[in-house]
Amino acid sequence: MGEVDGLAHHAGPRIYSCCNCRCHVSDHDDIISKCFQGRNGRAYLVANVVNVSVGPKEDRHLMTGMHTVADIHCFQCQEVLGWKYEKAFEESQKYKEGKFILEKAKVMKENW
Repeated sequence: MGEVDGLAHHAGPRIYSCCNCRCHVSDHDDIISKCFQGRNGRAYLVANVVNVSVGPKEDRHLMTGMHTVADIHCFQCQEVLGWKYEKAFEESQKYKEGKFILEKAKVMKENW
């Protein structure tokens, strides 16, 4: 990963980018699961993201219960790409804390 205009830039294959401006946001190797649901359909649970800003925390009732989440926005164009799990109230959901949802409809594959 390198820096381009102050933004992180993945150099390897299989990168996910913002669908709006093509700013790199994650690497395929950071995907934990492809079986998640976002606001706009299918989503990926990922361990790490780059070039995003994290919005304010809020409690949301999601399919798996109550969570404290914060929307993540593309650092370059401000497109909402998904959210960060800050806190899970159910013990069985604690594994999500600190991880991110990237909505499949909001990212595109590059170098595939």
